[in-house]
Amino acid sequence: MTDFNRPAVLWFRNDQRISDNPALFAASKHKSLLPVFIWSPEEEGPWEPGGAASWWLHRSLIDLDRNLKQKNSSLHVCRGNTLDHLEKVIKQTGAAAVYWNRRYEPKIIERDSKIKRSLIDDGIYAESFNSSLLNEPWEVLKKDGTPYQVYTAYWKVAKLKIKKTDTSSRVKMPPLPNNFKTESNIDRLNLNPTITWDDGFKKFWQPGEAHGKKLISNFLKTKIKTYNTSRDLPAISGTSLLSPYLHFGNISPRKVWSLVTNTPHNDDNSQQFLKELIWREFAAQLLYHFPHTDKLPLRDAYRKFPWKNSAAKLASWQQGKTGYPIVDAGMRQLWHIGWMHNRVRMIAASFLVKDLQINWYEGARWFWDTLVDADLASNTMGWQWTAGCGADAAPYFRVFNPMLQGSRFDPEGIYIRRWIPELKNLSNKWIHAPWEAPLEELRKAGIQLGKDYPKPIVDHFEAKERALLAYEKIKIKK
Repeated sequence: MTDFNRPAVLWFRNDQRISDNPALFAASKHKSLLPVFIWSPEEEGPWEPGGAASWWLHRSLIDLDRNLKQKNSSLHVCRGNTLDHLEKVIKQTGAAAVYWNRRYEPKIIERDSKIKRSLIDDGIYAESFNSSLLNEPWEVLKKDGTPYQVYTAYWKVAKLKIKKTDTSSRVKMPPLPNNFKTESNIDRLNLNPTITWDDGFKKFWQPGEAHGKKLISNFLKTKIKTYNTSRDLPAISGTSLLSPYLHFGNISPRKVWSLVTNTPHNDDNSQQFLKELIWREFAAQLLYHFPHTDKLPLRDAYRKFPWKNSAAKLASWQQGKTGYPIVDAGMRQLWHIGWMHNRVRMIAASFLVKDLQINWYEGARWFWDTLVDADLASNTMGWQWTAGCGADAAPYFRVFNPMLQGSRFDPEGIYIRRWIPELKNLSNKWIHAPWEAPLEELRKAGIQLGKDYPKPIVDHFEAKERALLAYEKIKIKK
């Protein structure tokens, strides 16, 4: 145990909230407390936060500091080596303990383990907690002690292991240690983009704890009643939009789970949403048990896949200029607001790895830099699922047809016209495959293919056959 009469340090990470914060709850027993955030992206290996995530982090930290100040506290902000800064504030405050909430990325686990050992060796009480998951990655295992690789089986077990906890408890924030002056200038971390490309972000998002709570409240009042069907329609706002709030800890999954399970509309729609929360858990436990998958496929045979990594085609995909409207609309939405509808993510990802035969890792890197909800576990699993090389993966022979996907999930072309205004005058009949439209139709719509909107950079049906042949070869070699 520790001396609660001495100060403590609360090390904030991706748990940027006051309510339902286990580390804060434990640290609040001390008579004084220093909340600290240390920006050390180089310690996260090749996966230091991307541009879009850094944008969110800047505003989330401002919100956290504001909330702390309302409780007569303040966030102390540092940049540099984490252990060095922790040791420095421990010495300055005379702290007896350091508390934090766990993260589960491989590099972070390695770093945190070293920090904990060092603190304990120095006589400092160090304790970490689960704040970002419903179950710990090591708590949901098969009977033989191995991790699940099939989601349905994982879901059936994981949902029963979730412990009921009080997520409404409020804590009294201890005062800052005597004579300690916090440095709360978040601007000094240089998290904002150096060039202005974030106007769409500012209009669409409001990072922070209060808005996360508002989103889940509105979702339960309106969207959840039709979630089963509306979640697949990119033209409407049918999803919760909670992913970045969950990633940065502006709201906890325990709080969301509790609110959803207690809603009067706890039906098939609610169950589908809860499955999405557990899908997030499934991703976390996969990365925990298979830490190499952030860069290599889970299925070894796929390491031999004959990728055709074309820089020109990758750039066309990144810029939303493939000539396939549903793909391009998604990529432009991603660039504009730092988020892409989940259905379209699958379509765009399938197009990259199967139509263009570009390594899934290239797509994962692009999403990592451009998504405000960039989460290493979810991003890794999603891309490997699409490529067919991960756990519970889509069959290798499943290749999304972008024209059929567009006509099925955006039949009126509303989503496409929103993000590709150059196609706004094209009729519904041709909106999903403008290259098939008669020249007269294109002329009436004011479109010259190859000038106003690109021609397809590949023929989907030919590309599908090439991909299937490549997959079949490595499949035979298994």
